[in-house]
Amino acid sequence: MPPIQLYGTPLSGHCHRVVLLLNMLNLPFEAKEAPASVRQTAEFQRLSPMAQIPVLVDGDLVLTDSNAILVYLAKRYAPGSHWLPEDAVQAAQVQQWLSKAAGEIRYGVASARMVVQFKAPEDYAASLAVAGRFLPHLEQHLSQHDFLATGQVTIADLACCSYVHTAPEGGISLGSFPAIRQWLARIAALPGYQPQPELPQPDGAQ
Repeated sequence: MPPIQLYGTPLSGHCHRVVLLLNMLNLPFEAKEAPASVRQTAEFQRLSPMAQIPVLVDGDLVLTDSNAILVYLAKRYAPGSHWLPEDAVQAAQVQQWLSKAAGEIRYGVASARMVVQFKAPEDYAASLAVAGRFLPHLEQHLSQHDFLATGQVTIADLACCSYVHTAPEGGISLGSFPAIRQWLARIAALPGYQPQPELPQPDGAQ
């Protein structure tokens, strides 16, 4: 069977979370660059009709949506593991944070970074407001927990960490959130961690 293929770009936090899990599960994969020009081609849109990244190809399976890909990889290659627990309560807690990754994180710190770094046509003031509500909530939670959903790292942590880590690239400082910074350091210390390429931080971020 050919190796897993992952279409994406190194600067995408959605792709980065998938790369982290692939690395941490020791799954060999072929990274295929899919910048905006590639995503507009008919060939790519046969894989991803909405022209979005990442796209995972595993044999005959073609899967989009980064959180769905994380669930698939955990279930397929690490069933019953700490990455996605079988326990009903723990599984629900993982899902809660996957939803925050797609909600408050996407429309907060991730949106701010997209505006600052890539001139995305999104509302920067709204993204700052979302981040301003969410980051104190995340800080409070992590002041009492090492990881988001359970006592061990799960796919929830990977889904949330990439864009939180790059918040300063969107002009949002993490300086007043020590528990968040410690959580990010715990994830960065895990075997298989791979940092994202760094982008310049605007004035005021750190």
